[in-house]
Amino acid sequence: MNNPRRKSLQEILEQLNTLRDELETLKDEEQEYYDNMPEGIQMSERGEKAETAISNLESAMDSIEEAAGYIEEATA
Repeated sequence: MNNPRRKSLQEILEQLNTLRDELETLKDEEQEYYDNMPEGIQMSERGEKAETAISNLESAMDSIEEAAGYIEEATA
């Protein structure tokens, strides 16, 4: 791989890491929101939606990490 492509991939990695950090912040905020709900609301539709959002954000973060790993392997 030539240097310009390697540099482009490095920039993409940096962007992915930034996106992952932003998703983690949002996931943490949603988790805090859920944790501060009264138990009755946690078991309601609103609580279930918060749990689903947390799970989906975690999955998105995992996918970004997986993509970053593939890019790192491509540049090795």
